[in-house]
Amino acid sequence: MITALIPTFNNESIILRTLNSVSWADEIVIVDSYSNDKTCKIAEQFGAIIIKNEYVNSAKQKNWAIQHCHNEWVLQIDSDEELNRDAESIIRRTISSSGKNVHCYKMPRKNFVLGEWVRFGGFYPDWQFRLFRKKYGRWLDKEVHSRIIVSGETNVLNTPIIHHGMPKISKQLANLDRYTKYEANQLSKNGQKFSYIRWLGGPIYIFIKRYFMLMGFRDGWRGLFLSIYTAFYVFVSYAKLLEKQIFKSKSIEL
Repeated sequence: MITALIPTFNNESIILRTLNSVSWADEIVIVDSYSNDKTCKIAEQFGAIIIKNEYVNSAKQKNWAIQHCHNEWVLQIDSDEELNRDAESIIRRTISSSGKNVHCYKMPRKNFVLGEWVRFGGFYPDWQFRLFRKKYGRWLDKEVHSRIIVSGETNVLNTPIIHHGMPKISKQLANLDRYTKYEANQLSKNGQKFSYIRWLGGPIYIFIKRYFMLMGFRDGWRGLFLSIYTAFYVFVSYAKLLEKQIFKSKSIEL
């Protein structure tokens, strides 16, 4: 028995695609951050259980929602993702033959940028830990880019997650401020001190790694954009870390 867990917030324009791809699940749980559009009404048409919780960060939101999932296995999928049509048979067959020591499965993710699958630059297979036994799985307590941790074995599930995370460049740029804030908060929690070497050298290294070493150039202008974007992400994250430390030293609350 499988529960599909989907975090949402004002996703009325895209949630139908996600719900259709997991409509076969034995239970669908929507953990909503108080949407003010039709997201929850659309989910109700699929018989989904709707729970609402104030959003702090992704890991806390999903960890809180686990208690509302009633099946042994939980499949977490985001509102801008979907599964292939053959995913149900592969997933059910895999978990029916899994041993007791297998607590989690990782899945490859296909990232689509402006409608095309990005295959290089480290963006594929982009392994995601998404299918896990409820009893053993929790998300690592991180502000951003968390993943499921389990005590037992993690195996590979050979069916991809299709990620429509960048339908427009404007959406990605709009996310930049929010995610770099989370990144700076996590760096601060880790005790990371601001460093000019990391601030200036880190983005250069990231660009070289993504574009040349991981062959991002093979994805054309999309590969170039993503390599620059991820480098700029690091640059802004460390700038915000510097900002936090300056304000902290002056005892001024941000």
